[in-house]
Amino acid sequence: MRRLASVLLWSVIAAAFIGPGTVATAASAGASHGLALLWTLVFSTVACLVLQEASGRLTVVSGQTLGQALRSRYSHGLQGGLVVLLVLGAILLGCAAYEAGNILGGAAGAVLATGWPTRLLVLISGGVAAFLLWFQAPKTVARLLSVVVAVMGVAFLATAWRLGPALGDVVRGSLVPSLPRGSGVLALGLVGTTVVPYNLFLGSGLARGQRLGDLRLGLAVAVGLGGAISMGVLVVGTAVDGAFSFESLATVLAQSLGGWASTFFAVGLLGAGLSSAITAPLAAAITARDLMSRGDDDDRWGVRSWRYRGVWLAVLVTGLAFGISDVRPIPAIVLAQALNGLLLPMVAFFLLVAVNDKKLMAERTNGSIVNVLMGLVVLVSLLLGIVAIWRAAARVIGSPPPAPFEILLATGVVALLLAVPATRALRSGGR
Repeated sequence: MRRLASVLLWSVIAAAFIGPGTVATAASAGASHGLALLWTLVFSTVACLVLQEASGRLTVVSGQTLGQALRSRYSHGLQGGLVVLLVLGAILLGCAAYEAGNILGGAAGAVLATGWPTRLLVLISGGVAAFLLWFQAPKTVARLLSVVVAVMGVAFLATAWRLGPALGDVVRGSLVPSLPRGSGVLALGLVGTTVVPYNLFLGSGLARGQRLGDLRLGLAVAVGLGGAISMGVLVVGTAVDGAFSFESLATVLAQSLGGWASTFFAVGLLGAGLSSAITAPLAAAITARDLMSRGDDDDRWGVRSWRYRGVWLAVLVTGLAFGISDVRPIPAIVLAQALNGLLLPMVAFFLLVAVNDKKLMAERTNGSIVNVLMGLVVLVSLLLGIVAIWRAAARVIGSPPPAPFEILLATGVVALLLAVPATRALRSGGR
């Protein structure tokens, strides 16, 4: 029973990353590039599991959340204060971008289900999220909505199975990295929508009072199923004819499984959007509290304080502002996921340093294998980020896209610059 409770607890993390952003980005990747980007979801699922376990282990062993550990390490002096503010600003920006995608995607699901005006549905969704956050009921509701998301996920997996892609193509797409022309932003988005930076702070908070074994089991089940559903969405996206849209994806599901599948997709998309629309502002407020408060007993950052409520309200209002504008949902959602992917190397770097701090972790510091895996997460996300930024800049100024050698060289230079402080921190062991 205890382990089942742990699985249900960590399903909040899966529900948070299987939002409209995952559906839009994964299906767009399948529609545009077939199975070529499956490898990014395999990588992202493993990376999510490794990073979430490290973040949760940090809390279980040290009693400090990721935000508190960063604050205690970097809060001294001007340089340390700037680091804390940089991390906080990046997380708040990422949450705001993600919230825009959540609101737009949830509204798109509601439009499919009801046919009501988009702006009205955006305001209703935002009002429901604000009500739940104000009265502190987000975790319970997010768990209930995760059941709706799970039903949608089953529909995607069943449709992917019925589409019957060639096994060789699936294996090749899953294990052989490639970046077809024009796929940089989508690849980065697939990483950003699975390994959500703010989820590392949210998961660290959820780990309070957990046993390490239960935590690992719960994460393995929740993240593993979430990754499988994301891959199913990408496979289903390959069956979309022409430009991708939520309507075309609903049509594919209906053709494969019947009309009920498109209805469940609409309801599931709405549930995914609403659950993520709750967790993104919540994670932003938790992160701000952990980074800025003086400790757990700091009343200035209590859940009813104006500081705490002001943070989640600002993130929610940002999402609503995009939702009631005339922004097209699919490009905005994909761009939001890519922005989160750009934030990932920084957050993963700080987490890597924290879980190798002997003052915090004692004998539970990272082993060599986990350090290598976390280092690969930083390196690959750096590579994808550089690809996306460089190609976007090349399009703006009208220059040729970067050659693979140039991309690898730039990534190597940035990695070497990061390796110096990382090696120093790992050798010092937090002393």
